[in-house]
Amino acid sequence: MAADRRFKIFAAADGFGQPLKDAVVAHLRAHPAVAEVVDLGVDKYYAAAAAVARQVSSSSSSSSCSSSDSAPDAPEVRGVVVCGTGAGVCIFANKYPRVYATHCASPADAVNTRSINACNVLALSGMATPPDAAAAIADAWLATPFRAPCPASGDAPWPEDIQRFFDTAPDEMAAIPEAEGLPDSACAICCLRNGMEFEPVGIMPGGEMRIVRESPTSAYVQFKAGSVEPAHHHTFGHDLVVIKGKKKVWNLTKKESYDLVDGDFLFTPAGDVHRVKYFEDTEFFIRWDGHWDIFLDEDLDTAHSAIDAELGAASDSR
Repeated sequence: MAADRRFKIFAAADGFGQPLKDAVVAHLRAHPAVAEVVDLGVDKYYAAAAAVARQVSSSSSSSSCSSSDSAPDAPEVRGVVVCGTGAGVCIFANKYPRVYATHCASPADAVNTRSINACNVLALSGMATPPDAAAAIADAWLATPFRAPCPASGDAPWPEDIQRFFDTAPDEMAAIPEAEGLPDSACAICCLRNGMEFEPVGIMPGGEMRIVRESPTSAYVQFKAGSVEPAHHHTFGHDLVVIKGKKKVWNLTKKESYDLVDGDFLFTPAGDVHRVKYFEDTEFFIRWDGHWDIFLDEDLDTAHSAIDAELGAASDSR
């Protein structure tokens, strides 16, 4: 591996994969070629895979098989996802464009998929792969460039016809599926969102909403990553569906919390005091009976302090 080759790696797992994910993260943080490891934590296997895949998909430096428009010294972005078998996280990571996820059970698997498929997301089995084997797999995955000699080539340089195939494969891979070939969305909420103009939620920085119907009322709401809703309550109960993004809701009245991602639903009863943190740019659809009202139960600084303390305590307990 070239001495100046550097990586930024995002990692996440479900409950079955957490112990192995933690071991691999520790190993990668000590790896000389790894500039940074961002541990996105533990979630349902499909949500964990999506969290990592979004980062890799959106990075201009994630494609290690073709030229990048990122800064020359920017680290290459990759991902590591772990669930019980490694299969579930692989399936959902591969739903994102320019993400090439492969479940690897051996270093040879990692070398082959890097050489042939330009794999940029490594999927591992938390139940079948011990930490030392996972470390060896990760090392091989980092060390192998696209089109390198590998077990599939008999460890010899690829012949000329395969090299020509590799010359065109990256662009053809990135073009599947072509955006113009996709059908228009049939989702009523997504169609409603197109062209919508929002108004700022003045008492909650980072938030915007558009009321689309009144009594019973429905609205489309969006918040920027990092935004916080201080503890508050309404005189109405409300149904909420996350369209895209990631947020956490603390129901302080019931002493419960909920991690919500794409497609998740939550009902909050009237009067229940709740606090919210947005980990990604998030959009959601909300419906309630009656007219809009909101009553703050704390200020923004208090909310930030309470959330930071709880998330820090949760991290320390892992």
